[in-house]
Amino acid sequence: MKAVVMAGGEGTRLRPMTSSMPKPLLPVANRPIMEHVLRLLKKHGLNETVVTVQFLASLVKNYFGDGEELGMELTYANEEKPLGTAGSVKNAEDALKDDAFLVISGDALTDFDLTELINFHKEKGALVTVCLTRVPNPLEFGITIVDEEGKVERFLEKPTWGQVFSDTVNTGIYVMEPEVFDYVDPDVPVDWSGDVFPQLMKEGKPIYGYIAEGYWEDVGTHESYVKAQADVLEGKVDVDIDGFEISPGVWVAEGAEVHPDAVLRGPLYIGDYAKVEAGAEIREHSVIGSNVVVKSGAFLHKAVVADNVYVGQQSNLRGCVVGKNTDIMRAARIEDGAVIGDECLIGEESIIQGNVRVYPFKTVEAGAFVNTSVIWESRGQAHLFGARGVTGILNVEITPELAVRLAGAYATTLKKGTTVTTARDHSRGARALKRAVISALQASAIDVRDLENVPLPVARQQTARGSSGGIMIRTSPGVPDSVDIMFFDAKGADLSQGSQRKLDRVFARQEYRRAFPGEIGDLYFPSSVYDSYTGSLLRNVDTSGIAESGLKVVVDASNGSAGLVLPSLLGKLGVDSLTINPGLDESRPTETPEMRRKGLERLGEIVASSGAAFGVRFDPVGERLSLVDEKGSIIEDDRALLVMLDLVAAERRSGRVALPVTTTRIAEQVAAYHGTQVEWTTTSPDDLTRVGGEEETIFGGDGMGGFIVPEFSSVYDGTAAFVRLIGLVARTQLTLSQIDARIPRAHVLKRDLATPWAVKGLVMRSVVEAAGDRSVDTTDGVRVVESDGRWVMVLPDPAEAVTHLWAEGPDDASAQALLDEWSAVVDSAGR
Repeated sequence: MKAVVMAGGEGTRLRPMTSSMPKPLLPVANRPIMEHVLRLLKKHGLNETVVTVQFLASLVKNYFGDGEELGMELTYANEEKPLGTAGSVKNAEDALKDDAFLVISGDALTDFDLTELINFHKEKGALVTVCLTRVPNPLEFGITIVDEEGKVERFLEKPTWGQVFSDTVNTGIYVMEPEVFDYVDPDVPVDWSGDVFPQLMKEGKPIYGYIAEGYWEDVGTHESYVKAQADVLEGKVDVDIDGFEISPGVWVAEGAEVHPDAVLRGPLYIGDYAKVEAGAEIREHSVIGSNVVVKSGAFLHKAVVADNVYVGQQSNLRGCVVGKNTDIMRAARIEDGAVIGDECLIGEESIIQGNVRVYPFKTVEAGAFVNTSVIWESRGQAHLFGARGVTGILNVEITPELAVRLAGAYATTLKKGTTVTTARDHSRGARALKRAVISALQASAIDVRDLENVPLPVARQQTARGSSGGIMIRTSPGVPDSVDIMFFDAKGADLSQGSQRKLDRVFARQEYRRAFPGEIGDLYFPSSVYDSYTGSLLRNVDTSGIAESGLKVVVDASNGSAGLVLPSLLGKLGVDSLTINPGLDESRPTETPEMRRKGLERLGEIVASSGAAFGVRFDPVGERLSLVDEKGSIIEDDRALLVMLDLVAAERRSGRVALPVTTTRIAEQVAAYHGTQVEWTTTSPDDLTRVGGEEETIFGGDGMGGFIVPEFSSVYDGTAAFVRLIGLVARTQLTLSQIDARIPRAHVLKRDLATPWAVKGLVMRSVVEAAGDRSVDTTDGVRVVESDGRWVMVLPDPAEAVTHLWAEGPDDASAQALLDEWSAVVDSAGR
């Protein structure tokens, strides 16, 4: 049997290490990752191997040649353009068409028993056998589910945490019969998991999954690269180490010169012809490459140092990676997580802080303190996007410098000369950051329409009017010291998960576009923004019956930007209204839950004493809406969603409503009673927005004050929801308390459990396994439905080490019991 080694990837996440070297040539224990792979193939009798190459292909060919030094026969299949995982193998079809073959990645470190994998493939009579393994964090891999016989039931490529239903992932190692090439078109990008395998499953072809025991690490990030080194030294992976073990865990290669007074604390590795002077200290998990010089007094701990590096006296390297041919001068300090590219000069007494990237051929001056990457950008974050965009403490985590880099990354994803709309709330911090954002956009050849201080829904609507995207900066809801930098697409909606990942990649790679002098973008300020917004709103939302109803309402603008649009709107509606807290208060750009509660209680008092039909309270940016009924009683947000749903469904009598899967199933009863149906979405706002924008959707909401009015917009809009509510109440002639009273009480309880990142995948697999024969819904997370209709939902948080649980039953006691039962499942798996 022949093998195919995939060695064409760029390894962009590993830059600057891969800026001038293909990922398969990165050394692990001083031997290229791909060499470890080839030695594994040879060990299992796979001596004839085809190597697919594309990025820096000549370097791979020059290093391995025809394979003679390894006792193998290597041939190469060169891709002129990226063809995907299946397309690149198709490119080598002529060498593989006569018999079954094995496909393996050239940049993943493993010691799997390939012979057992091949035997399994033959025993099952499979067309394709996928090699699977279990990992703690399945986000970056394709999740695979197999039945008891090993037959593949489902694939899901690179899920979000909400889609994680197992920790069993596709390793990219396959055994295939040549008939599989019939399903791969030539010379076009095709992927196995995304294109070929789903088609094979659709046709009922035999695709099996073999769950391998042993070690496997996809060396795709700097963290996994350093981990792979440590795992080799710890003996966790069965690979050959080139050298002599002079004491337990201390490996020294041929020709290395280590002074007896040097301190070595293994496990560690010192490459051939390296020189370690007296007084130097090298500690565990350090890997020293060939021809490296470590001077006296130097200290290295968990440091990975490539070939031909000079490490000066008294220098200190901790948890870092240093590229080949780099000079680290006296008393320089490189902190944990930093990566230094090839052929750099790190000056005397300079300090490279943790996670900084220094790209190849750069010089860091003596005494410099470097806390941003030495190129033109700064380092990326592990989790750039959260639930509200990019969030952090003002001038600590979110600085003007970071805002510039984020805006530059966003601009790089857009075409030159396009327009981006910018906006902010009424806080001083948002004003300062927006100026930095505008400068960065213009410097990246982007024209800017600046709305200044406007409600968030206005910013979204204006973005959708001819812009390629938008950026809104606001104070984080409920966190006065924090800010959110929100990015919109051309429709004014939050960026999709895919677009977020694209922006994340550009930001992490730190390779941003800059305009030529004649391309600097323009800046202009559109006029009549509020008139445009209110005019469009009143044209699209049904306001019939309002003027004749004689309704009186109380509106609380919360001293935020929502108050800017209310004067012209209320006048045109012809409704008797009392507006409170209309003025902007820069000292209160957001409100805590306690402040919000007190505001609602005060609103209730005014509504009850004034005889108003109801009261509404906007959040400070006009995105969300809270309700008070005619008696002055607060309608909690989850009940407000049902009240609005009942009103809309009763009037429309058809269509569908978009609700997240965490919503009470009472919503289904309400919708069905009026002849409408519920379309369940994930908890991600962009998914709710997607469904909210589809034809036949008549309403959407999240149960936290966010309402979608599809006839006007597919995003949350407090003002649009207010206008729609006035019209509905005017036409139905019912009070909010009457509508609330006719809706059954819901019993949904929520709990958050701390869950380490490393066990999140295991937790979700344990939940699926514990569900047994019960109905399981994986729309978002895992929702388990009991035979009596009770349900529990388990959802990993995408940004924090937390798992969320919801449970619903006919009463609080049954919901509590269900919540306790499944909390125990999550707790036991997370230990």
